[in-house]
Amino acid sequence: MRRIALIAALIASSVSAEDSYYTLDGHGGPVMSVTVFPDGQIATASFDNAVGLWINQEPHWFDGHEAAVNTVAFVNEDTLVSASDDFTLIMWNLTDNSKSVWQGHKGKVMSLAVSPDRTLVASASWDGTIGLWPLDGSGPSFLTDHDGPVNDVAFSADGTRLYSASADGSLRIWDVTGKTEITRLVDHGFGLNEIALAANDAWLAYGAVDGVTRIISPDTGEALRDLSADRRPILALEATKTTDKIAVGDGEGYIMVVDTTDWRIIQDFRATTHGPIWGLAFSTDGTSILATGLDDKVHSWPLAAINEAAPMDTANRSFLTDPDAVPNGERQFKRKCSVCHTLSPGSARRAGPTLYGLFGRQAGTVQDYTYSDALNGSDVIWDEDTIDALFDIGPEHYVPGTKMPMQRITGAEDRSDLIAYLRRETAPEETQK
Repeated sequence: MRRIALIAALIASSVSAEDSYYTLDGHGGPVMSVTVFPDGQIATASFDNAVGLWINQEPHWFDGHEAAVNTVAFVNEDTLVSASDDFTLIMWNLTDNSKSVWQGHKGKVMSLAVSPDRTLVASASWDGTIGLWPLDGSGPSFLTDHDGPVNDVAFSADGTRLYSASADGSLRIWDVTGKTEITRLVDHGFGLNEIALAANDAWLAYGAVDGVTRIISPDTGEALRDLSADRRPILALEATKTTDKIAVGDGEGYIMVVDTTDWRIIQDFRATTHGPIWGLAFSTDGTSILATGLDDKVHSWPLAAINEAAPMDTANRSFLTDPDAVPNGERQFKRKCSVCHTLSPGSARRAGPTLYGLFGRQAGTVQDYTYSDALNGSDVIWDEDTIDALFDIGPEHYVPGTKMPMQRITGAEDRSDLIAYLRRETAPEETQK
């Protein structure tokens, strides 16, 4: 209760930092998305399996997913919904820390939209379906006509229609009440990743794998503007609540901000030193842009001084190390393990537990990490043989039900080199002397 009271006090005393550059620092893995509620609260979803709630740039953590969290949305000031690679949605009660896990998808859930009347949540999944989740607790229903993974969804201003974008290249409109497809608005040819709908339904923007960003009529699909900038793929689209600006983020790390009153580009800058822009959000007053990429931080730049700020430094992430620059064992660790695990004491909010002191340790026993049920109470002892078997057949087969990502190291020499590296680098300091 003390933690909840602290959050309430922070909300009550919240002040704006929107006129200056700042970061939200604390996640243990790349931040996948960010969203801002009108009262100033910020929520984040991360590869570290966690949801972050930020008030006055201080985090409060919500742990419950068993894989990377892709997106998070505010239902109201007291409720969040998040969606994950673990195929689930979780509704979080911010006042008492309780949660409700929603199951039904059979693939990663990539996007969420909340209906204008706050009674329904829509989810886009790579299983090719759209979930409709009533907030009164009644069961979900699923829209199933897409021919590929669904990447994004958005409600119309009156909540009667739902727009969806898919890797099948189509942008479709659905009747929410009847749960039927109204029309196929766009057949792009290349997969569609993102959509953004004006608050008054005046226009609809979509971003595609081939780098196209177009503004169309949400009723007819008629092309209104083309904002394509020859950068691909488009991975993030966000409009201000007043719809006077739209921001576009791409796979090359650029953010373009457009004034929608005359469709003039007001900012276009490289926001990362390496890698993509995965998430975008505007501050409550629309004067700053928040962005996420390969960094473990959210970066917020004031639009008025955006060209004076340094981009997020993502070039030195360990998993991006030149494979020819390090020995094979270290290369295997950096490519396969480093984004989830530390080698030093403390798990540091990573997606996996620290590997410090790994050899001879019983699985599921690191105190500062929340394990899946599959590893709690496990009788596996980590040594050369068990680590080799883990990567030989893959974690899901070696420990069924684990939340460790499914990946194999098929080469026996590669596994041997990784094990030698881990034995050396994870040994307690006193044994290294």
